Amino acid sequence: MADSRRIVDALVRSRRGGLAAGAALGGLALIGGLAYRALRGAPPPEAGGPDFTKVDEDEARLMLRAMVAATTADGMVDAAERRRLDAAVAEAGLDPDGRAWLERELADPADVDAIADRVADPDAAARIFAAARLAIEPDTLQERQFLKMLAEALDLPAEAVERVERDIGA
Repeated sequence: MADSRRIVDALVRSRRGGLAAGAALGGLALIGGLAYRALRGAPPPEAGGPDFTKVDEDEARLMLRAMVAATTADGMVDAAERRRLDAAVAEAGLDPDGRAWLERELADPADVDAIADRVADPDAAARIFAAARLAIEPDTLQERQFLKMLAEALDLPAEAVERVERDIGA
């Protein structure tokens, strides 16, 4: 499946309200900016900073797996989550193979260790966590527990997690 970047981008932009509503620059750029700020405590520089849209397919697929796992953390995909997912799939123009892959992920989502084991560096860890956090409104104990376990498995500092939470909630 070579469409992971497009579907991650569409899923992030499909969030209602808050920070993601202003993601005209794109969902991947929003994820990258959140991760950069989480680790460094400052926003990325306006000019000459990193290009957060340059995410390779493997990392985008891992982001998508983390987003699906977060979405299913409470044991169900509710109607609103399913509508968002379906809209993002349609917007991304996912082919039948991509749709089949996504349905398999929904039926058998990755666990936090499987996700964390594929992460190579702190910046990628922060991006994966930010993507998972943007995928859901953690309104159940299971979702909050999933995010906590993911952050721990990714070895994210508590202050980085708090910055992501604060920025998304703004």
